[in-house]
This record gives sequence, C-alpha cells and structure tokens, in this order.
Amino acid sequence: MKTEQNLRSVAVFSGSNFGASPEYAEAARTLGTTIARRGLILVYGGTGKGLMGVVADAALAEGGEVVGIINQRLFDRGHLHPGLSRHEVATDMRTRKARMGELADAFIALPGGLGTLEELFEAATLTQLADPAKAVGCLNVRGFYNPVLHLLDHAVQEGFMKAEHRDMLVLDAAPENLLDRLQQWTAPTVTKWIGQPGS
Repeated sequence: MKTEQNLRSVAVFSGSNFGASPEYAEAARTLGTTIARRGLILVYGGTGKGLMGVVADAALAEGGEVVGIINQRLFDRGHLHPGLSRHEVATDMRTRKARMGELADAFIALPGGLGTLEELFEAATLTQLADPAKAVGCLNVRGFYNPVLHLLDHAVQEGFMKAEHRDMLVLDAAPENLLDRLQQWTAPTVTKWIGQPGS
C-alpha cells in the first residue's frame, strides 16, 4: 500500500496547450500549489508551455521543488522553463518518459492531447504489469477523463481487461482529494490474463 511517508514525488503529465476553458489552467495551478504545500517534488516535462508551465509556475511560487525532464529537441528549441529547481535533458521522448517514471512515486494526468494520453496509458500499463506498480491518477477537470472511463468499461465488457485494472486508475476533480487517494492507493493483485493458463 502507498502511504503518505513514501509518496515523495509526483510526475505530472499535462497538455502543452491551455485548453478551451480557463478551468483547466485553474486546476493545474491548484494542483501545483497543493503538491508544493505538501512538500512533494513535482516531476514534469520541463517546458513553460500550456498547462505544463502553469503547474510548474504554481509549485515554484509556493517554494516547491520542481524537476523538469525535457527532451533534446525541445531543449534545442529553447522550450526549457527558466526557473526550475533542476532539469535533465533526455535524448528522446522514450528516455524522457522513462526518467520521469524513475523519479516519481505516483503519476497524475491533467487534461491534454495525444502525448498526455499516451503517457497516462503507458504508466497505467506498467502498473498493470507491476513493472513497477505505482499509483496513477487523473485530475478529472470538467469531466475530461469520463470518456476514458467509458472506453475502459467497454474493454472490460468485451473481455480485454479485468475490472480490477480498470478500477486502479484514480479519477478526481479536486487536487487535494486526488493526492489523498494516491497516497492511500493499493496495487491490484490480479494478473492481466483472462481465462488462459497462468491467469
């Protein structure tokens, strides 16, 4: 079980755009502030763009530690946030994601596009495989992640995943509640295979 004392750092995946509603930036700001006030390290993609910049700015404004992992291409284009506590430059996106995963004790996805969704599903897949198992949550602003839940429900109904793996994803619209639930999270104990030898 995850407990408060061993949740030291959180990786946040988020859009490099702001989204169509100001509620998205406000939620990112609140999350960054909350992470810093709890004394957690924020690990994120290292740029100042979109919601990525909002969550980092908010954590830094509260005196929090913010670690940016940026890939070489974005670094060369001058996208590195200038005020980070520290940063690392990864050779490519795969290396960047792997390093964020190494540094984080849990993951939170803010609303975002393809990159955010891909990062979310990769983190959830690694947890499903216990490679390693770390809590994965979504800040469900404006019900942004409700369609993801519907898709996972469909995957369960069609026999492609177990309900325990659908339920391991933690969704909450309030940053405080989401962090509380990630701290209390327990990994599922079932295997991924359904109706097969060794399942």
